[in-house]
Amino acid sequence: MRHRVAGRKFDLPTDQRLALLRGLVRALLEHEKIETTEPRAKDVSSIAEKVITTAKEDTLHARREARKVLNDEYLVKKLFDQIAPRFADRPGGYTRITKIGFRRGDAAPMVQLELAVEE
Repeated sequence: MRHRVAGRKFDLPTDQRLALLRGLVRALLEHEKIETTEPRAKDVSSIAEKVITTAKEDTLHARREARKVLNDEYLVKKLFDQIAPRFADRPGGYTRITKIGFRRGDAAPMVQLELAVEE
């Protein structure tokens, strides 16, 4: 039974899986829009939402927590200076997943994961 067990394994060892997800989070925050498979997007979305929520409180501890995931000082600066202020009065739902069809090679469901635009 796997009741209440979150996350997917993607048929990868733990270190490779975490590296894949962190790389996708970095790409999302850098480009603000990425195309990937639906299961990957769902996992990346939850990590990105947690990082953005952490960044809304601009403290040294929050920056260090974000650095754990992003491991790039430029992205941490962009996250705290540009991305987090956009969502300052939004309680969640910072990412949007839009289905875009199926990949040609293996018919995997592809989606576009993007940061929601604050109106």
